[in-house]
Formats: sequence, C-alpha cells, structure tokens
Amino acid sequence: MMEFEQPTARSIWLWPEDGFEAAEPGFRPWFDPYPLPGETALGAVLICPGGGYARRAYHEGILIAECFNALGFHAFVVHYSVAPHRHPQPLRDVARALRMIRQRAGEWRVDPEHIAVCGFSAGGHLTASLGVHFDHAALHADTAHDGVSSRPDALILCYPVISSGEFRHQGSFDNLLGEHADEAARAEMSLELQVNAHTPPAFLWHTVEDAGVPVENSLLFAQSLRRCGVPFEMHIYPHGRHGLGLSAEDPHVATWVDLCAGWLRGRGW
Repeated sequence: MMEFEQPTARSIWLWPEDGFEAAEPGFRPWFDPYPLPGETALGAVLICPGGGYARRAYHEGILIAECFNALGFHAFVVHYSVAPHRHPQPLRDVARALRMIRQRAGEWRVDPEHIAVCGFSAGGHLTASLGVHFDHAALHADTAHDGVSSRPDALILCYPVISSGEFRHQGSFDNLLGEHADEAARAEMSLELQVNAHTPPAFLWHTVEDAGVPVENSLLFAQSLRRCGVPFEMHIYPHGRHGLGLSAEDPHVATWVDLCAGWLRGRGW
C-alpha cells in the first residue's frame, strides 16, 4: 500500500475484518465519501483510480473527486484490491462500494438511480468490468446487500484498459488474472467481447498518442456499444500521454471534464 494511501476518519471499510482475506499485506479495501452539503438528492460518481492493478494512483482519486464536487456531483473514491489479489476480488470491491452507496443514499442525499462509475486506465477496466459483469456469480455472495443492484447507471471510461487481445496492456491482465491465466479467463475480461444491451451508457475519452494503453481499447469498446445499441459519447484527442488524469498540462485534453459533466447532466445527474 502506498504511503499516501491510508484510511482516514471519513473512510468506510468495504468488508468486515473477519470477512476479507488479505493478500496485499496490511490492506483491507475501503471507500471515501465526498458528499456535497444540502438537502436535495444529487447524482454521484464513484471513482476507480488506475495503476495497472498493481497500485491505486493518487492523482486519479481524490483530485478527481474534488473536481466532480466542484461541478455539482457527490463523489466517492474506492480503494480496491490489487495484485497479489486476483479477479474477481477487485470486481467484488467496486460492486460492494456501489451497493453500499445505494443502500445509504438517504444518508448522503444521493439519487440512487443516478450513480456513475468512473475509472482511469486499469480503473477504467474495473469500471467497464462492472458495466458488463454486474450480475457476475461472484457478486451474489454479498448477501448483506440483497436486493440492491450492482449495475452502474453510467460508465465514465478514461483511457481505459479494455481488451486482452492485440492491443492489451499486458501488465494489467497479468496482475488481475495471473501470468498463466487461460484463454477463457482472458476472454471473460476482454470487455469488448462482453458488452450487451444491458451495459450502461458510457462516456469515453482517450488520446491517439497514448503509448501505455492504445486508443484501440476505447474504439473497440465503443464499437461493441454501438453494435448493442447502448448510448455513448466518445472523445479522441490527437495528443497526450497516458495517465493524464485531469489533464492540467494540456488545456485541450482538459475539456473532457466539462464535456463529461454536460453528458451526465443530459442524462439527469
């Protein structure tokens, strides 16, 4: 666990201490709420930082939450399990966080039918995984939240890892599935192959110059959304490295934030 990444007084454990088997020394997953003041129920964004399923990147967590707060949305950051934990534990973590937010929506004045999940890089893979695998068998064991849906109301995918095929980010899949995962396991988590008509609407952005996670990952996912009739908005920027986050170093790429906010508001957030 990174030195900066420690639970605080606001943090909420995802699993009871006796209900989580830690493979990452000293780690138990949690999420941090960043609710806005006021009595009106508002839409929310649950944020999954990237990091190749090896870590959780600081600049893709709290800074993103503060940005969404400034735009008028409740925000939450999930500190999910990474290697040596394997699939489906990260998926179980983010699904649990979403269900807990829905279950406690009144406490935080969250509109439970307007909760988006936003992910960056490998966090984008985790976000899209929940979008296509929200009814995965591994999630049914969370009986504490029976009757609470694991399906996000929208996906926000920021330079996401998607495909285990030609354009894969090898390290993410090795960390998530293990280096010797079989083809069936890799196909299950090659998310462009798993999209269906029940996948939530999506907002995607990527850069053509991304040398870490090729832009084809977003293009493949968008093609599958289109094929299944799922609404989406996508922005492909010509320049920019991988991992830009809020993109303060590139004003053009930084437009994704306002574009995403407009897209959410157009969907009732």
